[in-house]
Order: sequence, then structure tokens, then C-alpha cells
Amino acid sequence: MKKMMALVLSVVLMASLLTACGSKTENNTTPTPANSNTGAEATKAPETATAKTVKVGITIYKFDDNFMTLYRQELERYFKEDLSNDEVKYEVTVVDGKNDQAEQTNQIQTFIADKYDVIIANLVQSSAASTVINMCKEANIPCIFINREPTAEDLDLWDKVAYVGADARQSGTMQGEIIYDLENHGDLNGDGKVSYVMVIGDPENVDAQYRTEYSIKALTDKGVAVEELVAQRGDWDQAKGQEIVASALTQYGDQIEVVFCNNDAMALGARQAIQAAGRTVGKDIYLVGVDALDEVVSYVKTGEITGTVLNDHVGQAHTAADVAAQVVKGEAIVKNYTVDYVKVTK
Repeated sequence: MKKMMALVLSVVLMASLLTACGSKTENNTTPTPANSNTGAEATKAPETATAKTVKVGITIYKFDDNFMTLYRQELERYFKEDLSNDEVKYEVTVVDGKNDQAEQTNQIQTFIADKYDVIIANLVQSSAASTVINMCKEANIPCIFINREPTAEDLDLWDKVAYVGADARQSGTMQGEIIYDLENHGDLNGDGKVSYVMVIGDPENVDAQYRTEYSIKALTDKGVAVEELVAQRGDWDQAKGQEIVASALTQYGDQIEVVFCNNDAMALGARQAIQAAGRTVGKDIYLVGVDALDEVVSYVKTGEITGTVLNDHVGQAHTAADVAAQVVKGEAIVKNYTVDYVKVTK
């Protein structure tokens, strides 16, 4: 009996010891938080999203052009504020071509050497397009031309080039229509013809060529007889516009009925010359421009300028940036993207 009792006590003691050991092991186990990862996932470091940087090189034919100042500012803003996001960041560099094609070509070569992802070029001379395209093609860097249109032959040199702009024939036509829509169709002195001065931007520029041709064509197509008194190069410049029109008014006086300017900067200069000569727009002379600069639009409203044509720098800037973003992603692009002009009258 004593042996039996001893055996029972030994079994009870061993069971107690085993229970105690089991409790100690459980208490030393670190609890797993409810939201923690386990297994292979627990070894992964948190992932940090990094936006891809796209380097955009933009060269403008000259910074002191009124219209291109608005254009480049909106282009840079749109890239940085509207297109940049958590996935892609656009790093934009804008340089001044200083109206010097050799200078601008060097700028483009620098963009290429620095391995920019895309180049946007407002050429000093449209005739330089083939040289620029071939440089970009060799480096495999897409190029988007703006404002000054290369020839179709140049654009066909590569599938990663395009032109974004507006059809200058449309703007010229609208200038002519503004004059035709006047009660006298621009014939202020009633002699059966419209005698005019044409202030040309740059004869080598296709926009200047089209605006010059189609503004007059819009009148002649409707049967209006015309007489060209002066047609002179003003290089898109306000001071030159003023000089050309002042000289024309001195030479031809009251014979001048309409002054056509290829852009608003030159129209602002023409307005100064007209006022200095004692003439009054809307009464004894008419004046039209292109671009719809804020200052010019204000003069259109007060009657100091007959009309202008909106060259939509915002729409063009957004389209140019969108096309650049598209081609960088490897998507197909077309050769021409056109934004419409809009007539602006009182």
C-alpha cells in the first residue's frame, strides 16, 4: 500500500512540473500584432513610390516676343502643374534663341548631349528644321515644333517629330473678313478699292507669308478691289511696326485706308503711328492684327484697333505638352496638330 501511494504521488508531482514548464514557455512567446505581416511578407521593406523624371528642353526663337512670352510661360506651367504627378515629374528647361539660328542650334545640341527626353523647338528659321530633325533622329530624341511650321517634307524625315500650331491661312482670312464685314468693306474714301499697308512679320516665315496672302485674298475673293501701297518687313516688332506705318502715313497720307499687321505687337506700333499722325481708327483708317494680346483686345473694345485674331497660346501650349508626353511614352503621334483661330471684334 505504501508503495502504491508513493507511485501516485510521483505521477501527480511529474504532471505538475510539466504543466508549469508549459506555462512558462507560453508566457515567453512574443504576441503577434493583429495588423502585422507574417511569413515572407514580414521580411519585405516598405515600398516607396518614386516618380519618373522626364527632361524637357524648350527653345524659343526670342524671349522678348509678346506672344511667345505668353506661350512659353503657359507651356512651362502646364508641364509642371498639370502634367506632373506621382508617377512622372517633368523637369523643364526653357532657353532664349535670341533670334539667332546658330545660337539656337547650339542649344539643341546641348539638350541632346545632356540626354533630354524630348525637345520642343520654336525655330528662329523654319528652314533649319531638317538639320534639327536629323540631329534628334540620330540621338533618338523626339522633337516637337511649335508656332513656326516646318515643311511637310521635313516632317516626313522621322516618325518622332510633329508640328503643333494654328493654320496661318485661317488667321489671314479672318483679318480680311473683319475688314470686309465693315459697312464699306474697308473702302473709306469710296473710290472703289481698298488701299492698304501690309506690315509683314518675317517674309521667310510661313505664318507671315500666309497671313499676308490670305488677308488680301479674303477681300478679292469677295470681289473687292485692292491697292497695295506699302508692304514691308517688321520682324514681329512693335517699334518697327510703328516706324513702317509712320513712314507710310507720311508718304501716302489719306490714301491709306487699312493697315494689316501680321501680329499684334506690330499693330500696337501701328496704332501709335496712326495717333501721332492725327488719324482716328474706325473713322478715317482701319487697323487689324493677330494674337489677341490683352492690350490689343482692350483697344478693340474701345475702338482704337478695328480687330484682331485670337492665336490661342493656351490651347497650343497644352497640345504641344500633351504630344510631347505622348511621344515620350512611346505612343504614336501624327505630323500636324492644329488649334483654331478666333476673330475678335468690338
